[in-house]
Amino acid sequence: MVTLLLDQTQLEVVLSPIERAASFHRDNLRIARETIAKVQLTDDAWTWLRGVPNPGTHIPGVLASGSWKAAGSVDFVLIRRHRPSVVIDLDGDPQFRRLILTTRHGLALTQALRLDVSAEPADVEEIVATAPTPVSKQRRRPVIRPRPA
Repeated sequence: MVTLLLDQTQLEVVLSPIERAASFHRDNLRIARETIAKVQLTDDAWTWLRGVPNPGTHIPGVLASGSWKAAGSVDFVLIRRHRPSVVIDLDGDPQFRRLILTTRHGLALTQALRLDVSAEPADVEEIVATAPTPVSKQRRRPVIRPRPA
């Protein structure tokens, strides 16, 4: 499971040694925050997979990892089995057009991207856990009572 670190300028995808080997990437991925166009949560990341691994690892239904090339675009993929995932569309990134990552922290990422964060990288789970919760006005719902017969 990847670790997602976020600061004011970038999103860093921290890869474990096994993930680095499977994806053929030596370093963590660093994505400039202003290039993130859209973030979507999905239960089945396999439906978002496009193209062929180049270089990468593909075991159908089990693991897809690495760079995937398709019709003039390159995606970074790290999918494990059929687990909750996040799809991050990028606009203007020099390396990738899309990131598809299996992570249970997708909801925390979407929430953390909306918040002002510190200059130091922090795990998205920690950012959301320590952020002040917005106070919303509670609307009272009208009570619907049956009419007397």
